[in-house]
Order: sequence, then structure tokens, then C-alpha cells
Amino acid sequence: MSHWEHCDAIERHPQKVSGAWIFKNTRLPVATLFEALKQNSTIDQFLDDFEGVTRQQVDAVLNYQIQSLEQHFDDENTAGQQHPQAPQT
Repeated sequence: MSHWEHCDAIERHPQKVSGAWIFKNTRLPVATLFEALKQNSTIDQFLDDFEGVTRQQVDAVLNYQIQSLEQHFDDENTAGQQHPQAPQT
């Protein structure tokens, strides 16, 4: 669904963490952020627990995911709909 390769805050290498998406310049999987948030950790707690990850990286990942979800729902809402044509002059 997401095209994570367009998010500059993360990277993936087959030789690192079995090819999982990780925060750039770390070995920490991005999924760790979502697991922490799922368990009611705050972003500040996450950053305290995982040195090496920056606030900018977390913000970039969360903003990217929000944009991906918004795009997905926009695509779903317009699927199969005909768009009105501009009047001919």
C-alpha cells in the first residue's frame, strides 16, 4: 500500500535487519515506532528509548503515513466516479 521508498527518513537494505524498513543511519525498524505508539508510548518516550532516531525522522514517518492514508481514501472515494468535463467553448 505505502511506497516507503519515497520517505527520506528511512531506508532498506537486504543486509540490514533482514531487509526491513529502518530509520536512516540506524538498525531500528520503523515498525518499532508503530508498536510503541500502539502500546501508548509518547513520541518523547520513544525517542528516549531509541537513541539515534531523531524527532525529524519520526515526524517524517508519521506525516508520510498520514499522507499515504489520505491518498488511499481519496483514491477509494473517486474510484469508478466520472469526473465532470469542462464546458466546451
